[in-house]
Amino acid sequence: MLMKSSAQSLAEQLAARFAQRIRDRLLSPGARLPSVRQCAQQQGVSPSTVVGAYDLLLAQGLVDARRNRGFYVREASPVSADSAPVQAAQPAGALPLASPQRAPLNATALIRGMFHGISDKPQPGMGVLPREWLESTFLASAVRRFCNTQDLNDLSLQYGEPAGDSSLRRALSNKLKSLAVAAPADQIITTMGATHALDIVSRTMLRAGDYVMVEEPGWAVEFARLDALGMRILPVPRRADGPDLEVMARYAEAHAPKLFVSVSVFHNPTGYCLSPASAHRVLQLANRYHFHVVEDDTYSHFAPAHATRLCALDGLQRTIYVGGFAKILAPNWRVGYLAAPPNLVERLLDTKLLSTLTTPALLEKALAWCMEQGQIRRHAERIRQRLDAARSRSVALAQAHGFSFAAEPAGLFGWVETGVDTDALSQRMLDEGYLLAPGALFHAQRVPSSLMRINFATTQEPAVWEALRRLCAEQGK
Repeated sequence: MLMKSSAQSLAEQLAARFAQRIRDRLLSPGARLPSVRQCAQQQGVSPSTVVGAYDLLLAQGLVDARRNRGFYVREASPVSADSAPVQAAQPAGALPLASPQRAPLNATALIRGMFHGISDKPQPGMGVLPREWLESTFLASAVRRFCNTQDLNDLSLQYGEPAGDSSLRRALSNKLKSLAVAAPADQIITTMGATHALDIVSRTMLRAGDYVMVEEPGWAVEFARLDALGMRILPVPRRADGPDLEVMARYAEAHAPKLFVSVSVFHNPTGYCLSPASAHRVLQLANRYHFHVVEDDTYSHFAPAHATRLCALDGLQRTIYVGGFAKILAPNWRVGYLAAPPNLVERLLDTKLLSTLTTPALLEKALAWCMEQGQIRRHAERIRQRLDAARSRSVALAQAHGFSFAAEPAGLFGWVETGVDTDALSQRMLDEGYLLAPGALFHAQRVPSSLMRINFATTQEPAVWEALRRLCAEQGK
């Protein structure tokens, strides 16, 4: 809210608001600011105030003025010809690639929002459960168990095991066995969260310029991460039963991709789960065209054990399993892991050692103890019950306010149809103190979208949906 009583002028306050959004990537390079008239109406100020704010942003070098077109967030410095990834010619009839030179996705805006909240309101675009859902007593007990002087010295005054604490790897092996994934402890490597596990796989299996298939819509951070590594991204449309197999086959024939990255269970952002028939076809393609499949099972704790997983069907031959505990337990513990075919384990371990040397043994031992005592299993059961109730309430609120779902609601996230451009809607919702996850974020090449991803756990208050309905109605005029 702009305050007339503030020591800053209204123009300075408005400029500071836009400047913070630009720095936090909530407005990405190339994004167009609202027109002077539109901004004045939205903020309840005079056009001259908006002109003054935009002039301040120009002076700070944050925006450019384009004649007869408006004001745009200044683009990042262009990549030099010497450092730009080589764009290979596409074979005749090949599917279009995601542009490797697009402006950086503001995927990190959602991550930054986790570190410093937009406001004290519940945030629809958050990727994690609310703090109060995750609070427990058993984590503190587990850490205290290994904090006596001798244990603490043993764990802290030397590097841990290269592959990760052996007790945690044994516990993870048992967990995977319950999912029908046969992974002995010596095929498991612990990491600094699931994202680190994905990064280890990418840096081990790929080189700049290699082709990678990734589901679309998909996880914004994965697109941005692969792009930053110089990979050529092949977006595969994700359907209710799995990836578009015809598109995958055409990509495999034309580009010989090295990897396919997939979220089989409770796909982000749609909530889709892979069907057995689709899973078999994906593995057939992987064997025929000699690519590996990275299965990101980040949401496994929300899903039934019998859900179809590629690694269970394949037996870790052409598949690599990635998991973690940030969604269900303690985001800041940064404990993740991967399970890989025997012939890849040493290569993946070398990459881990080059990036982090080892991982924190104290937290790994504490987590292993929680798993062995059944604490994680019981905690996950409580979370699933609470999430089921939250999902039902969130869906009812969404539908009561005129919104529909583009995919059957399931898991942590909902894929909501708004009928308006959600990039623009997200900026208006920021004015109300809410962080959204607009649909364009979940595409390899950013395009306008009327969809948005919501977190069922953080959309329980009618006020969220009332604000969305009101702003969608204003935007649709």
